[in-house]
Amino acid sequence: MLVDSRHAIELVWHEWARRHGLDSAAILRVAHGRRTSETIREVAPQLDAAAEAAALDALEGVEERGIVEAPGARELLAGLPPAQWAVVTSGSPAVARLRLRVGRIPEPPLLITGADVRRGKPDPEGYLRAAAALGRAAAECVVFEDTPAGIAAGKAAGMTVLAVRGTYPDERLAAADAGVDSLAHVRCEVDGSYTHLRAPETKGELGWRVLV
Repeated sequence: MLVDSRHAIELVWHEWARRHGLDSAAILRVAHGRRTSETIREVAPQLDAAAEAAALDALEGVEERGIVEAPGARELLAGLPPAQWAVVTSGSPAVARLRLRVGRIPEPPLLITGADVRRGKPDPEGYLRAAAALGRAAAECVVFEDTPAGIAAGKAAGMTVLAVRGTYPDERLAAADAGVDSLAHVRCEVDGSYTHLRAPETKGELGWRVLV
């Protein structure tokens, strides 16, 4: 979670729900961290998921309101060795790049989007593809996530998952290995070929290559 795009996401879903006479609060309980089409199939199975997802992606691809850098994100990335991290997102390529740009996050060495996988989060496919591209075993990777779907995906991939609190109540993030209030609490130390990640709520190191 390098960019806080919650407000932008909620603006788009609220408008979409209003158009279709749906409960936006119920939608947002499951929407964060998941591919748009999969959320639509769950909350409105009577609609054409592909067509509705395309319309929503178009709206999200231009919505910049409320997009901000997650505190500590750039500092954390600056401490990582080059090409040692990836972004794995459920958004489309256009939406992902817009949010990274508006959030002032540098271009990731590897970007896996919802368009690159057959199954979105909570399926682990995106994280496993990223680990393979980085040349690391899943057990060597650390995932930063702020949604239940993302946490489930990281755990299913066999990775260490650090929850970033704020998007969902703590009880919905309980499956993570540990949690922090902010990425600003995570410290990165490089020792030769080994990257140590530490946070106050965790004991010892978290891992060496990072997927976010």
